[in-house]
Amino acid sequence: MALQRKAAFQGKVEQLYARPSRDGGFEKAPLGKLNLLFSGPEGDCHAGLTRLSDSRTLLLYPRQTPIRNVRQLTLLAPDELKDIADTLGVSHIDPTWLGANMLISGIADLTLLPPSTRLQFPSGATLVVDMENAPCSQVAKVVVDHHGKAGWGFVNAATNKRGVTGWVEREGEVKIGDALTLTLPPNRIYAHA
Repeated sequence: MALQRKAAFQGKVEQLYARPSRDGGFEKAPLGKLNLLFSGPEGDCHAGLTRLSDSRTLLLYPRQTPIRNVRQLTLLAPDELKDIADTLGVSHIDPTWLGANMLISGIADLTLLPPSTRLQFPSGATLVVDMENAPCSQVAKVVVDHHGKAGWGFVNAATNKRGVTGWVEREGEVKIGDALTLTLPPNRIYAHA
């Protein structure tokens, strides 16, 4: 069943994060607002029109090849983080540990949004979902730092719950508390729309 392109619900920005340097791991600091430029979140270490290819693109390019940056932002959902924590048997998973730029509520199964879904904010700023952000052992190490050996189960616990990556299609400012409208790509199925 193909669904309507514009979903009948909105999400909400619960928190925003950035980190200016790639030094120091994944963790990012909370912010009250985020200025989204075509190059990504202003002042964030993952911003840039291009990035170097990595293990995700080895079938296409040698490692360290400059490619278009469609991983400018990481978007996470509080309900998915709670599910990960519950599965691991730990008190919580902090979005900053996973390199989040946005914590968004109100979108069930955020991680399962199809690629090319648009998220539009009141300023007109619009993000395009690239794909699911697969859990990795590097993030598991951060969870281990905070929760001990239970964190080694992160990769399995976070499968289909690690959020999505995306890129900026239209510039603008995003603030905590902003509503966002979800627009699905044509002919894509998303069970919660």
